[in-house]
Order: sequence, then C-alpha cells, then structure tokens
Amino acid sequence: MGSRQVTSWQDRNITVAGLGVSGISAARALAGLGARVTVVDNGDGDALRARAAELAGQGIAVRLGRLDDGRKAGEVLPEGTDLVVTSPGWKPDSPLFEAAAAAGVDVVGDVEIAWLLRGEDAAPWLAITGTNGKTTTTQMLASILRAAGLKTAAVGNIGTPIIDVVTGGEKYDVLAVELSSYQLHWAPSVRAHSAAVLNLAPDHLDWHGSMEAYAADKGRVYEGNTVACVYNVADKATEDLVVEADVEEGCRAIGFTLGAPGPSMLGVVDGILVDRAFVENRQKNAQELAHVEDVNPPAPHNIANALAAAALARAFGVEPRAVRDGLRDFRPDAHRVAHVDVVGGVTYVDDSKATNTHAAEASLAAFGPVVWIAGGLAKGATFDELVRKSAKRLRGVVLMGADRALIAEALARHAPEVPVVDLERTDTGAMLAAVREAARLAEPGDTVLLAPACASMDMFANYNERGDAFADAVRELAAESA
Repeated sequence: MGSRQVTSWQDRNITVAGLGVSGISAARALAGLGARVTVVDNGDGDALRARAAELAGQGIAVRLGRLDDGRKAGEVLPEGTDLVVTSPGWKPDSPLFEAAAAAGVDVVGDVEIAWLLRGEDAAPWLAITGTNGKTTTTQMLASILRAAGLKTAAVGNIGTPIIDVVTGGEKYDVLAVELSSYQLHWAPSVRAHSAAVLNLAPDHLDWHGSMEAYAADKGRVYEGNTVACVYNVADKATEDLVVEADVEEGCRAIGFTLGAPGPSMLGVVDGILVDRAFVENRQKNAQELAHVEDVNPPAPHNIANALAAAALARAFGVEPRAVRDGLRDFRPDAHRVAHVDVVGGVTYVDDSKATNTHAAEASLAAFGPVVWIAGGLAKGATFDELVRKSAKRLRGVVLMGADRALIAEALARHAPEVPVVDLERTDTGAMLAAVREAARLAEPGDTVLLAPACASMDMFANYNERGDAFADAVRELAAESA
C-alpha cells in the first residue's frame, strides 16, 4: 500500500471492519488524525448499538446489521473508501475484502496501523508468535524487562490495544508484542528489533486455508529483524522460517532448547537455564540465567517459553540477574496449567487455555498418570497424533462437547484399553458431571487435567468461563468430600 510513506491521514476515507475492541481503537485513532472513518459490522443488538452511538458522537459513522437494500453492512465497501482496516478475526476471503481488491483498495490490520502511527523515537518491538505459549511468553518477557528497570508493556494480541499504547503519549523503552497469525497476515510493514516463533502446529486452518499459508503468516514476524530471530530447536519448521526471512545485515539466528545448548542457543544444563548466545566466546562459555524452579509452573513447555523470553530479553541487552528476577516475579494468567485443588489424593489442574491439540499434548506431557477431560469445537483438528503420544499417561478420559466423537474415535484406534466416559449433556451441570466421572476414574496420586484440545464456544462463552466451571466443580467435589 506504500503505507510506510503515509505523511497525513487528514481527509482519508477509511473503512474499519469490525466493531470490537481493536476496531474501536483504530476508528478513534484515525478519526483523531482527521480521517473520515466508517465502521462496518454484520452484527446488531443493544451492545453494538451502544458502541455505535458513542462513536457517532465522535464523528465516526457506523453501519450495523443489514442495510436498506438487504445486504449485510460488513459485506459492502462504502463508496469512496481508500483504505480498509480490519479486525483480526475477519477472514481474507470476506466479501468486503473481495470488493476492496476489485476496487484497488488495500486492506491492513490494526497492528499495521499502530506501526505506522509510531513516532520517530518510538520504542522498539520485541515480537512473539507461535501456535501456543504466546501470551505466557510475552508476559514473561515483560516481567524480565521490568526487572531490568525498563519501562515496558505487554501488548498486541493481549491487554490494551496496541494502537492505544502507541498513540497514548506515554513513553516506553521497549514493547513486548504478542502477534497472532491473523494480525501478522494484515501487517506487511512491521519490522521488529527481534522476534520469536515458539512453535508451529495445525491451527486456524479454516481461516488460513492451509498449513503452508498459516506458517507463512507466522514467519512474517521475522521480516526485517535487526538483532535476533529466535527459533525452537525442537521444531524445525520455526528454524526454516528464519532461513527464509529477509532480515537486516548482522541479525542472528538464536535457538532455544530444553536440552544442553550449542553455540548461539539458550538451553538447560543440570536444572539451570543457560545462555550460549549472548556471551563472549560462545564456543566455550555459557552464562547462568536462572534455575528451572524459578519458572512458574516448571512444566517442560513453560520452560521453553521462559527460554524464548530470555532470548529476546538478552537480545535487547538485559543482564542475567534481570532474567532470573523477572521469571521469579512472573505469575501466569488463570486457566494455564493452574493448580485448583487436591481432593482424595488426586490433583486437579485447569488448562482450559489448551484449545488445540498441540497445547493439550504439552499439558499432558507435564503430568502422569492422568484422567483427561477433553472436547469442544475441534476447528478442523484431528486427534490421532495427540492420543498416540499421550496414551501411556492416560488413566481414563472424560469427553464432552460438540466434537467429542472425533477424540473418542482416536482413542479407540490408539488407546483402546483406556476407559472413556462420553458425556452427552451440555447443560450448566455438565462440567460438574465431568469432574465427578473423572474423580471416579482417578486413583490417589493421579492428576485430573482439563486440557480440552478444542475451542469452548459450543458450551461456554470462552475458555475462561470453561475453566471457571471446572474450578467451581472441583470446589463442589471437595466440599462433598469434606
């Protein structure tokens, strides 16, 4: 779009797709710079109308639901539009974008707009993407940066909209930026100081169309990096993306591994996180950063997250002590491998955030023996590899949700000896029933693990509500057992 050369937004006709948090943020920022903004959304209802009325008071036009001619507002390109700014979830083949392409109008995302709105002395971006672990790693990185005395914020796909942070007037030393594949798809100009791709596994293929397209969008995070491209040694696809990236001269490939690191890597030696990348004479020397026990929780996939965060922090010049202190200070969000309670000698763990097979596999690998509660919306996923790798850990399985049959079929093929409870109910008492069935299958010393490997929207508003329901059910079970 030649958008890096934008000098003025005054009087530009900009259409914003989506009246959600990022859409509202983009609309307000661009209108404040003098653009004529129209927001379009296929939805309607009291909540959206209230948002629309608030924006109208700021001179921003909003089109909701169906237009007078019966067409959906979010499918019609307003006349005179010269740029479309999309919210992350809108698919590339949406009718609005097809109309924009036919009219020669570019489509970008809110992250692209944030990048373009930065001032000349803007804070560098340390960017993080991957199928799983993005939010945790971004928050770990922010904690490490704060421990180093740097003013920072965790932004992007989490927290405050990134446009609000960039345009808010507050000065930062560096930003920890979580970027989804959706956001990267629509952000061609973004150039990070350093970036990490944590892992790659099939996800959101209904949006991207193929695994190749999904990986390519993830790989955009490396484009133009100046100091370090951080990759996962155990996931060759992430290293392949580094090889394919067009980076600044002198930018280095930095690996992280749960094993002993080679030169230009971070890894683990005798329970210690060590750096052999940002040290003198890395062929022979290693720098201690932290102990495994400093990572909360110290599950293998979370140690990998910590190493990636440490690599980005070290690329920015952070001292080893700040890495240790930042990891010690970090507290994970709810529903991420969260210990709920111990009832009758059985530990109950909430990992409702494990919404795909890759995340569930990492969660199951941290425990054993396990009674696994799984199911929900599969989003096109298959479960054979997950079950095959995890079968030996399974004491039993409780299945619930719309696509539970897909998991049941994989269990029948690869773990036929494991007892399976198939719950058909979807009412508000379904989670309590699932927890009770899991308790019946479990033995003292086991873990009952909610790691659904599926999205939650078939039965719950989101993964947070699903995790809360699990925790409530465990508390009720504990009260009954008291």
